[in-house]
Amino acid sequence: MTEFTRVHEMIAASAAPRPRAVAVIDGTARISWKTYARLTEEMAAVLSGLGVGPGDRVMIVAENCLAVAVTIFAASRLDAWAVPVNARMSSAELSRIEDHAEPKVILFTSHVSKDAAAHAGALKAEKLHTDVGDLHVAARRGGAPEPLEPGAEQVAVILYTTGTTGAPKGVMLTHGNLIFAARASRDLRRLMPEDHVYGALPLTHVFGLASMLMASALAGCTVELATRFSAEALYDALKRGATVVPAVPQMHAVLMAYAAEHGHETLGSERLRYVSSGAAPLDPAWKRKAEAFYGLPLQNGYGMTETTAGVSGTQNVLGDPDTSVGPPLPGVEVRLDESVGNEPGVGEVQTRGPHIMKGYYKNPTATEAAITEDGFMRTGDLGKIDGEGRLHIVGRSKELIIRGGFNVYPPEVEAALNDHPAVVQSAVVGKKLDGGSEDVLAFCQITKPYAVAEEELKSFVKERLTGYKRPSRIFIVEALPAAATGKILKHKILDTFAEMVAEG
Repeated sequence: MTEFTRVHEMIAASAAPRPRAVAVIDGTARISWKTYARLTEEMAAVLSGLGVGPGDRVMIVAENCLAVAVTIFAASRLDAWAVPVNARMSSAELSRIEDHAEPKVILFTSHVSKDAAAHAGALKAEKLHTDVGDLHVAARRGGAPEPLEPGAEQVAVILYTTGTTGAPKGVMLTHGNLIFAARASRDLRRLMPEDHVYGALPLTHVFGLASMLMASALAGCTVELATRFSAEALYDALKRGATVVPAVPQMHAVLMAYAAEHGHETLGSERLRYVSSGAAPLDPAWKRKAEAFYGLPLQNGYGMTETTAGVSGTQNVLGDPDTSVGPPLPGVEVRLDESVGNEPGVGEVQTRGPHIMKGYYKNPTATEAAITEDGFMRTGDLGKIDGEGRLHIVGRSKELIIRGGFNVYPPEVEAALNDHPAVVQSAVVGKKLDGGSEDVLAFCQITKPYAVAEEELKSFVKERLTGYKRPSRIFIVEALPAAATGKILKHKILDTFAEMVAEG
């Protein structure tokens, strides 16, 4: 087994045996492994010419494209730290990240992203012609370079997590973290050089970065980069021969709704062999529906930015009723802290291994609070472990709703709502009441051409949920607030629909 100390070494290793094979599909361009390696070297030279050296931060304001991948690997060649940030963030959010990361330069993928172009214009960035597109660049004085670390302990990437308020939190992921995650993801999915991975997950998010880009680089297979998720584009890619689709449940739900609108109840792809779902729990009915559509088992997994995406994953066969997130990945430890939960067998999920972040950038206090003295990451998620050693996520400790003294786990309520044929996806949140109890509110996105009323959904879940778990209000909405990955942003629900809730 080849031991890498820098992520860019995976590109060279995959290019050597198959230089003419397709490494990246970017729009209509098909980039060979030999070209991929050359473009990475050339981008490293461009960054060096802009003054970037070891320990400097390179901020990349981006949406998915070849330029993002090349820049991340180019930064690795220079021992610089890549800071990929989604271009769909607001200017205020970007400004806070820039102030915190103190990058030497900021690159904008303005050639594929209107949002990146707008940010570039606001910062008076200059045009930068490269072989991966006409980008924009803004030079900055930058903070002091960070010291070099030995071997794979050098930081490769800082990812800023989606937060509610306050200062940004930058997760430092080392080369070792990303290489471990790439290997774990490759092995879990059994990726081979002949595979074609469809990449709609943002490279600015850990799922897309580690489980999609890095895993494909290690496996030597093709990754097709989609600038933004589109059900139509994914459907087309599957018909063209994509073999592996890592996604979040919302992507699967929207794809199935798109297919149904066009008269297709099943996909009927001959080449697709692996479909995974992450970032949210599965419910049995929805899992069965997805598997019937794909004709394949829907694999589930669990992870977070601070764990370089992967903690656990399933390898189930078609029809297996298992809705867990699977056993821990090889080399990963998991335990439960039951002092955090209020029920026997339920506790905060804690994990330890080579996947754990180096820490939060410039925030040792937050790092110390997140990682125990014996090296376990406190995830903030509540889980339980079944008799077969499989992990089940029951909810976020901060999202647990306590109603009249009873615990209500939002994923369980959402599963009941999502079982209705008209519901694409749902989000359940708690609303504080006088006296310390909480109300259970649900927000449902409905698929076309269905029309459904609140009372119908209430009657539907009445047969599936005990009294204290049933939502007191179910709001029908056009769309739910979501991150670029499609993951629902629970902390924005009440603010987004404040007027609707007030009128209710």
